[in-house]
Amino acid sequence: MRPGRYLPVVGAFAAMLAGPALAQEPIKIGVTQPLTGAFAASGNYVAQGARLAEEEINAAGGVLNRKIQLIVEDNKSNPTEAVATAEKLTQKDKVPVMMGAWSSTLTLAVMPKLMEYEVPMLVETSSSSKITTSGNPWIFRISPTSEMEAKAFAPMVKTLGIKKADLLGTNNDFGLGAMQEFAKMLKASGAEVGVQETMDPKAVDFSAQLAKIKASGGDTLFVTSDVSQVTVILKQAKEQQIKAHIITTGGSVSPDQLIAQAGEAANGSMHLVFFTPWFPDAVKNPDVAQKFVKAWNAKGYNVGGLTEGFRGYDGITTIVAAIKAAGAAEPKAIQKALWGVKVHGVNGDIAFIKQGPAGQESAQNVPSVYVVKIVDGKVTKM
Repeated sequence: MRPGRYLPVVGAFAAMLAGPALAQEPIKIGVTQPLTGAFAASGNYVAQGARLAEEEINAAGGVLNRKIQLIVEDNKSNPTEAVATAEKLTQKDKVPVMMGAWSSTLTLAVMPKLMEYEVPMLVETSSSSKITTSGNPWIFRISPTSEMEAKAFAPMVKTLGIKKADLLGTNNDFGLGAMQEFAKMLKASGAEVGVQETMDPKAVDFSAQLAKIKASGGDTLFVTSDVSQVTVILKQAKEQQIKAHIITTGGSVSPDQLIAQAGEAANGSMHLVFFTPWFPDAVKNPDVAQKFVKAWNAKGYNVGGLTEGFRGYDGITTIVAAIKAAGAAEPKAIQKALWGVKVHGVNGDIAFIKQGPAGQESAQNVPSVYVVKIVDGKVTKM
């Protein structure tokens, strides 16, 4: 055979091989989380939960006859870096959908990019009401807002006999939003609101704020921050002999980590959480919860990360359900499909209601909220 006739045959054969290979390229899903910086512990747990979902979904054949591929970027607990990750994921990696970005401040920073590039993002953790009321139709949040959380807690005000409560939160959208909603709820429930103190998200000493809180004389202290700061707050509150009951909000701390890190200072503290791995039968979908806990433990992940890791797992599961319903890995198709998803998640059923201005509504799930208490170094039901 003459060389001139051989080359086209080889080229045609290569093209035949390339076709199926290209068709089987994985569907990319962008993830932006704080893997380093102030919120690193939580961000890494969310990423681990997301990886568990990725592995499970791919083992079952993926979606649309394709594997999924998570592209996880570190937003370094910094709003500017969060924007940079969104830019990379949407423009360089060409992801059709994202999940992020843990902190409300980080999520709010990313949101203009979603509008600019018209890419949907599932919000797995952030609680600021601004996220779903600012008119961004590319936002789909599965975590509760601070308002939802406060309303869920309201019956406990009478149960616990709260007469006067003080508030301590991080000086950002997460902390300030929670303080505002809990103060409103407390007043509506007939309790007095004492001092409202803030702290820098990177602060490591809270003695000044705690001194003012002790002087206020409240019987309860609501704290909104991450697990590292709450650990120090519990220790310093014990040192200052503060008698108020300490309750954390936002589902942002792991009681197991507090037990390990704060020791006896964690005893008596109460925590609002959105998943109860200690009592998997207490949730709406115990079979899903038990499967998740089993997979988490099989990887040898920190048991204290379960209360954060489930967010990543539920987030990716919800995104994949939307991709399947859309029938295509295209941003607008996924955005449309997300409105109709109904997912049996670790933290109950996931479906979306509309929030925000007409015609530009964001999507909000209505998840479960639980209260647990640490007693003698163990997590107990309330």
